[in-house]
Amino acid sequence: MGRLLPVSLGRGGIRTDKREGDGATPVGIHRTLGLLFRPDRIAAAALPDWALPIGLEDRWCDAPDHQDYNHLVRKPFGPSQERLRRGDPLYDMILPLDWNWPRAVPGKGSAIFIHQWRRPGFPTAGCLAFSRQDLLFIARHAAPGTRVIVRA
Repeated sequence: MGRLLPVSLGRGGIRTDKREGDGATPVGIHRTLGLLFRPDRIAAAALPDWALPIGLEDRWCDAPDHQDYNHLVRKPFGPSQERLRRGDPLYDMILPLDWNWPRAVPGKGSAIFIHQWRRPGFPTAGCLAFSRQDLLFIARHAAPGTRVIVRA
C-alpha cells in the first residue's frame, strides 16, 4: 500500500534454521492466520469484524513435546505456554503467523506473531513488532492469508 513501516525483529537475528528459544525471526514467506485482540484495551469497532477477542484463559503452547505445540490453548494447561493476555501492551493485538503451523515440527519454533513493540528497535523473541499506530494499520489491512515476507 505504498508504506514503509519500521519493524523490530528477533534478538537472535533473521535465520533460515529457526529453533525453539533461539530468539530468531524465521526467514520465509509466512501468512497471517487471523487477528486476536484485547477487548478491554481495543474497541472491536476499530478492527475488522473477523478479529477475535483474547480471553482470560488464552495461551499459546510452546512445549515442543506436546500435541498442541504452536497452537492456541486454554488454561488450565500443564506444559509450557505463553499467556496471550499480558500486563503490558505487547499483545493487545496479535496476528499469528503460519510459521511451523498447523503441523508443528517439535523444536522448530512457536508463537511467531506480529505484535506491538516495546520501543523502536527493541528486539523481540522472534516475532515482528511495530508501533501501535502501524500495528493498527496492519490489523485493518492484513486479512487472514496475507503474505509476510522475511528475507535474510
